Amino acid sequence: MRTVDLIYRKREGEELSPEEIVFLVNGYTRGEIPDYQISAFLMAVCWQGMTDREVSALTECMLDSGERVDLSAVPGLKVDKHSTGGVGDKTSLIAAPLAASAGVVVPMISGRGLGHTGGTLDKLESIPGFRTGLSIGEFQSQLQKHGLAFIGQSEQIAPADGRLYSLRDATATVESIPLIASSIMSKKLAAGLDSIVLDVKVGSGAFMKKQIDARRLAQMMVGIGRRMDKRVMALITDMNQPLGYAIGNALEIMEVSQTLQNAGPVDLTRLSLELAARMIHLGRMANSIDEAREIAQARLLDGSGYRKLKDVITAQGGNASVLDRFELLPNATGMREIYSPRAGFVSAVDAALIGQASQMIGAGRDTKEDSIDPAVGVILEVKVGQKVDAGGVLCRIYHTREERVDEAADLVEDAFRISQHAPEERELILEVVG
Repeated sequence: MRTVDLIYRKREGEELSPEEIVFLVNGYTRGEIPDYQISAFLMAVCWQGMTDREVSALTECMLDSGERVDLSAVPGLKVDKHSTGGVGDKTSLIAAPLAASAGVVVPMISGRGLGHTGGTLDKLESIPGFRTGLSIGEFQSQLQKHGLAFIGQSEQIAPADGRLYSLRDATATVESIPLIASSIMSKKLAAGLDSIVLDVKVGSGAFMKKQIDARRLAQMMVGIGRRMDKRVMALITDMNQPLGYAIGNALEIMEVSQTLQNAGPVDLTRLSLELAARMIHLGRMANSIDEAREIAQARLLDGSGYRKLKDVITAQGGNASVLDRFELLPNATGMREIYSPRAGFVSAVDAALIGQASQMIGAGRDTKEDSIDPAVGVILEVKVGQKVDAGGVLCRIYHTREERVDEAADLVEDAFRISQHAPEERELILEVVG
């Protein structure tokens, strides 16, 4: 078979066979098919989509390109949680410890932030000494001892996905729903999971801007899991304003600590508890979602989740004291306040603009090779629906360099909308799929 023929057929909207998908992915991974041909194939997929059979074949092929982690020696069901990316989204660092403290085994294969969205690994690496580059053996041992471990994608886990993702980032094909679904699920299923809870974001700060697209992505990932005999559940959640008040890596670790001590923002606490409850239910530590919610709430109130995160930080080489003493985290050297131009109600806080401003001052990256400044970011003082006075502080920008702070401040000012009347309350959890 010839690569150009497969590109043509996909461009024309035809379905490729599993064998043809394997030919393309393996050929590219081995260096036999050049970047420009796979780029053309990815763009054809972006335009024409993929059938369920094609998506499953692509997922399995990427999964088979590396090792499948064997967690059979670790007793209990293995449940992971994954978010499709948002601004201020640190729920993994709250829901995972809560679920693990309830007895669920949580092998977390996490990612890094790209563009205006944050990454779990970047947040964790703002903790001095914290290691995300665990070997498979260390990963297995930590899961046996603590029931929770955070690890990044390595060359051993779905390496074909790693190569394709880098190309997608450079060819404007990141937002393709079939490519997103197969990328996420290949990494997750390589970790030896039994179940996955997905948080599919929708809104200005998410990859999916429309709820219908978020629903399609959720349904596709749930379908992939079912065809591979895994239990998958997805929540579709709002990402039109940042989640919580903190945006930026060390700043978000501080908010994680506050939330696990039951002193966090209402929206972040509520979503984290719901995700933890779904993990507890899929891990069969509760007979119903309602019982699982009660367990998650109890683990929050008695400090079990907080202690679990401390144990895991210590186990992975980090200084767990940062959760009590924020001065031990990287701290910004400068701060600028953004003021409200008029009195009224906050009717919108554009998550994308806040994320872009944080990225601009160093909290995010344009390419995977860019370095992160863990200290910088934005702290909101108000959220949608709250009343503000003229000249009241809307947020604070924390920075370590003066360059680009003016540009970031302009973006942040544009992110806030002040109206005379209070807006209608917006739902945080929009749908459940699976």
